[in-house]
Amino acid sequence: MGRKDRIGWRRAAGRAVRLLALGLLMAILGVGGIQWQMSAMPDKPLDPVDVGIVLGAALWQDEPSPALKERLDRAVKLYLSGVTPRLIVSGGYDHEDSLISEAEGMRNYLVRKGVAAEHIALEQASRSTYENLKFSQAVMERHGWSSAAIITHRYHALRALDIARYLGYRDPVASPMDSDVLMMSWHRSRETLAIYKWEWDKLQLAVGREPLG
Repeated sequence: MGRKDRIGWRRAAGRAVRLLALGLLMAILGVGGIQWQMSAMPDKPLDPVDVGIVLGAALWQDEPSPALKERLDRAVKLYLSGVTPRLIVSGGYDHEDSLISEAEGMRNYLVRKGVAAEHIALEQASRSTYENLKFSQAVMERHGWSSAAIITHRYHALRALDIARYLGYRDPVASPMDSDVLMMSWHRSRETLAIYKWEWDKLQLAVGREPLG
């Protein structure tokens, strides 16, 4: 290799390293920005809406998991205060051999906590946050409800609200809460990846392909 070739190779390698470093810096800044937006989701008093949508999470046997109970307890408070006079509980079957859907387990818990069964609508086909909100929107349309509050954890509310806006919800709001039972470092990291995936899903939807889950 001649002297000019070596100089050219070193310059090309230097440019590649600088581009890699710039890409890494942008990725770090992007992740940091998402993490900040997650933590900054406000939990403020809400004006009354037609319905609250409780986003599902795992059942333990037939009972809501501790994390899901946190969402449901928030839903009870909003219902009893009159902010959400009706509730949609959204979640399908965790496993093929599940005896009840997430929505049914959530409904049963809410009724024990004082929510009237006739004020709870079940959406029990969804398997993802996108489907939670898409299928709950169909429930709203059937009942003539137009305004909604999304009830979920703070780390999850950022993506949930963006999905709701994408689907055409009218001025959706969130009632986010922190968790005393979840390992937040894990869930915030996982949710960051889910947000990047949602951006990809929007591109897929733009060309008529449904997200894979």
